[in-house]
Amino acid sequence: MTPVKLAFSIAPTPVISVIIPAFNEERSIGLVIKSLPQNKIKEIIVVNNGSTDKTAYIAKKHGARVVDEAYRGYGAACLKGISEVNDPEIVVFVDGDFSDFPEEIENLVKPIIENRADFVLGSRMIFPESRAALLPQARYGNLLAVFLIRFFFRHQFTDLGPFRAIRYKSLEEIHMVDKNFGWTVEMQIKAVKHGLRIMEIPVHYRKRIGVSKITGTISGTFKAGIKIIFTIFKYLLT
Repeated sequence: MTPVKLAFSIAPTPVISVIIPAFNEERSIGLVIKSLPQNKIKEIIVVNNGSTDKTAYIAKKHGARVVDEAYRGYGAACLKGISEVNDPEIVVFVDGDFSDFPEEIENLVKPIIENRADFVLGSRMIFPESRAALLPQARYGNLLAVFLIRFFFRHQFTDLGPFRAIRYKSLEEIHMVDKNFGWTVEMQIKAVKHGLRIMEIPVHYRKRIGVSKITGTISGTFKAGIKIIFTIFKYLLT
C-alpha cells in the first residue's frame, strides 16, 4: 500500500539529521536511503554495526556518511550516530531493513517543526495492515511493554517502534545510555519522566527485507523481552 503523505511546508527549513543503524542490510540499505526525502535532510548517517556484507559500501554509494561501531548492539549503533551528528535541530531514527516507509519522515517531523511536540513516535499499531505486518512476537511484546509503561509511568503509548523523531536539545537532555535491546523503551520512558511533549502518529509498515536480528529468532526475542522489562523496572526505581 502506498502511504498517504500529510502536506505541509517547512519555513524555515529545520536542520534534520537521520541516523540509520545497520547490521548486514546490503539488500535493503540502498532502498532506505533512496526513499528518504533528501531535499529535507542535512545529513544521513549510516552506522555500520559490524556488518560482514556490503552494507557500508552500498550506503556510501547512495550518498550516506558511514561510521563504524564495533560494539554489536542496536543502542550502541544509535549512540554512535548521535555522537556523529552535525548540530541538528531534529534527529530522526529509522531502521535499515526497509520495513518502515522512510518517505513518511515529513509527517514524523511536522509536529516538532510546528512546535507541538518534542518527541514523535511513529506507531505501527494503528493502521491494520501495518499491525498485521509485524511478527506475532513483536505485537505481543509491544502490548506488554506499553501496558507496563502506562501502568507505572501513566503515559499511553501504542508502540515501541524504531521510526521516531526527537528535538536534538531534548535528546541531549534525556541522556540516552542503553547499548542494546532497551534503547527504544528507554527513550520513551525518559521522554515521559523529563516532561517532553510526546506525540504518536500512525506510520505504515511492511515485512522487512531479510530476517530480523531481534524478533526473527527465539533467542533474540527472549533477550529483547527480558531487557525491555528490565529497563522499565530500572527506570521505575530511579
